[in-house]
Amino acid sequence: QVQLAESGGGTVQPGGSLRLSCAASGFTLDSYAVAWFRQAPGKEREVASCISSSGGSTYYPDSVKGRFTISRDSAKNTVYLQMNSLKPEDTAVYYCAPDRTCANLRRGTYEHWGQGTQVTVSS
Repeated sequence: QVQLAESGGGTVQPGGSLRLSCAASGFTLDSYAVAWFRQAPGKEREVASCISSSGGSTYYPDSVKGRFTISRDSAKNTVYLQMNSLKPEDTAVYYCAPDRTCANLRRGTYEHWGQGTQVTVSS
């Protein structure tokens, strides 16, 4: 069974940190670029980060640049999103998605969404 499982979300105060995990089973995540998307209620889903299949290239929108770091661990078949200096506007459900390239993922056409993991930043 091909599956992606997001985990690591929770509730933190502004300025806090979380590390999200995207663990794959049934396929090798190393073969794919992986993006983290996020969606807040009433807002469109947006790319929060992306990493190339090799891990050699990353993408961050300006809204998270300098605060979020995406990485991958081949041995664990997992992609991570380290989120520091969290702000209330980071509150969203976070999803991971694989595709051939980050360019593909940034087109906004991915459809195979999992359950995601909730991140809430609130004082």
